[in-house]
Amino acid sequence: MPLVKRKKKTIRARRRTGAAAAPVEKGFDSVLYYFQNEVDRKETIECTKSFIRTTFNKTDAKNILANPDYNFGHSYMGATSYWYTSGQEVNERSTYWHDSLVNRFKGYIDAGKTILKEKALEKKVEKNIVTLSPMQRLQNKISNTIMQDLLNLEDQWIEGEKTDIDIYSLFKKHGLPNSATLPVRQLIEGWLLDYDDALHARCDQAVEGYSHLKKPELKRRVKACQDMLLDLDKLKSAAKAQRKTRVKQPKAADKQVSKVKYKKEDSEFKLASINPVQIVGKTRLYTFNTKSRMLTEYITQSVGGFEISGTSIKNIDSVNSRTVKLRKPNEILALVLTKSVKQIHIAWDTLTTKSSVPNGRLNDDTILLKALDK
Repeated sequence: MPLVKRKKKTIRARRRTGAAAAPVEKGFDSVLYYFQNEVDRKETIECTKSFIRTTFNKTDAKNILANPDYNFGHSYMGATSYWYTSGQEVNERSTYWHDSLVNRFKGYIDAGKTILKEKALEKKVEKNIVTLSPMQRLQNKISNTIMQDLLNLEDQWIEGEKTDIDIYSLFKKHGLPNSATLPVRQLIEGWLLDYDDALHARCDQAVEGYSHLKKPELKRRVKACQDMLLDLDKLKSAAKAQRKTRVKQPKAADKQVSKVKYKKEDSEFKLASINPVQIVGKTRLYTFNTKSRMLTEYITQSVGGFEISGTSIKNIDSVNSRTVKLRKPNEILALVLTKSVKQIHIAWDTLTTKSSVPNGRLNDDTILLKALDK
């Protein structure tokens, strides 16, 4: 019986995806654009880490990689790293980005040393029992909550969505303290610097990195970053306002404010009242009525400062005290919370609405913004 030759089966190669499918044959700029739009954050971080391991000596690489992962997720980092680790042709363009990347990672070495020292000390103190310090628990909570919210926002922007987030509400939702604002501020300020430099063409790297975005979108992102930073300022002011203060004469002050009416917090304007005990004895007070949008500056010339009787403030200087309705509350309220009396006075004089004499009464819609001794 004659033998029948069987046709040899051919196995199709799997379609390449992710970084492996980067169009290196089209040049370095095409790889940059590809990483911006096609490679996810996780793979970008892995490409960047591989580059660090092959570029730096073992000690420096260990220090750099001790930093949090969100430092290595930028698309230009992944693209440049992939270009060099995959052995592509070195040219003027790739050398420029390579040198920028190396200089940036050198700046991470000292921070990584500090992180590793802290970890080593913790292991030495507690060999068998694994416990987290309050600072570590806070860092974990920040990384798992608000940082994830911000990284998700950045992913949405990369995908072309015109989204934003409410930092003030998210801090309240996650139960984050005032101390958590620092790492969040650093991340947002970094975004703002990049977008602002690209918008006003102040940095060649930023201009090229965001060349795929039109000016209206850059302006929108700059505004979104500025709004988030303003929310962080309000959170800081709210934390100071709600901080317990030592009262010199607690009995007398407590009696004065026992019946006072005020609004503890307002979510629409993102404001929180100071403890009314702080008003007693002070010489200047700023309040804001969330219903009527009236901003009021109370001043007293009394040696003993303000007194409170029921729901009214006593010893008011009717000549210098004033109240005005705000057309754009957020702009002037931010100044009142963060600036000096002189700066507030200058801003107040620019308002077009007419000021009048306040009556000194507080109610359930009144936010107690700030009390001063001057």
